[in-house]
Amino acid sequence: MTAFDDIAPRLAAQAIELPSWAFGNAGTRFKVFGTPGTPRTVEEKISDAATVHRFTGLAPTVALHIPWDAVDDYAALSRHAADEGVALGTINSNTFQDEDYKFGSLTHTDAAVRRKAIDHHLQCLEIMEATGSRDLKIWLADGTNYAGQGDMRGRQDRLAESLAVIYSQLGMEQRLVLEYKFFEPAFYHTDVPDWGTAYTQVAALGERAVVCLDTGHHAPGTNIEFIVMQLLRLGKLGSFDFNSRNYADDDLIVGAADPFQLFRVMVEVVRGGGLDHESGVAFMLDQCHNVEEKIPGQIRSVLNVQEMTARALLLDRVALTAAQEAGDVLGAHQILMDAFYTDVRPALAAWRESRGLPADPMRAYAASGYQQRIADERVGGAQASWAS
Repeated sequence: MTAFDDIAPRLAAQAIELPSWAFGNAGTRFKVFGTPGTPRTVEEKISDAATVHRFTGLAPTVALHIPWDAVDDYAALSRHAADEGVALGTINSNTFQDEDYKFGSLTHTDAAVRRKAIDHHLQCLEIMEATGSRDLKIWLADGTNYAGQGDMRGRQDRLAESLAVIYSQLGMEQRLVLEYKFFEPAFYHTDVPDWGTAYTQVAALGERAVVCLDTGHHAPGTNIEFIVMQLLRLGKLGSFDFNSRNYADDDLIVGAADPFQLFRVMVEVVRGGGLDHESGVAFMLDQCHNVEEKIPGQIRSVLNVQEMTARALLLDRVALTAAQEAGDVLGAHQILMDAFYTDVRPALAAWRESRGLPADPMRAYAASGYQQRIADERVGGAQASWAS
């Protein structure tokens, strides 16, 4: 098996973007729960994200959600991020909360509503110019609840037309990243329900249009690592939104429900070159912390990704290939499982210390007093939530 020292340089290059909204209050459709110290402004969200990076060295950028994180001066916001030791990353659009979007946004039958949705994305591109962001991520709630409610073919045609307008305005270093989700809030059909639809739409746009794979956006039993392999093979995997699910889009801590699945995903990422800088694959969390503290939840999440990445890198590819080509079913499976069961935590702890990071970021954060300080300081004002 590959030695840990051999994979350390690749681990050193790993970066996992944090979502600003993970630091706001979250809950279910029944209740959004407040917690002491929750950020009230996007600046405070960025400060909390930067704290995760200081303890882990894994999270150098923060994704914004517009209009939740809208400000008057994005250059100033970028400077604030830089002062905290991080940078602004992906810009996420929002066309699912205005009344006008009740029956769709980029797919709406009304040209005026489609134009409004397009203009929102063009505004996001302007924000990207100010923040230096590369990716515009689009997730749509568009769809229908009942058979016959809408013309599915017509909606796909209108989506293609709307995306083409947005794509035409991209800067040379910018990308359009289309996310998919198989259901919710539309329950009969969703306009971008799967990787095939997302791929079809972005392939028609051009090289700088790619797919975002959210690990929680699949039906039970879906072989997610197969999708990862296929999108990497096609050169169209643009980014990950990591989270964990038991049933549907649960948005739980990545690797919590099924760490073996996260390992299998990372095996395909390594196999397909997704860790290489030139691949362009961006790794991001997209999850909410409903009952657990938010900053430790994000720390635990990035560490889970790092641990499974290390195990995937330790996989003996030469032995695995030999067993596969020899038709050694159990031998090949055992080689894979040997990598999965490798306890990389002691080696990662020593490696972190060698880089000036705490061996145990979770424990170090708990002892830092940061949680109590923000609880004492952030009194008054409206706490941020998933919808603001």
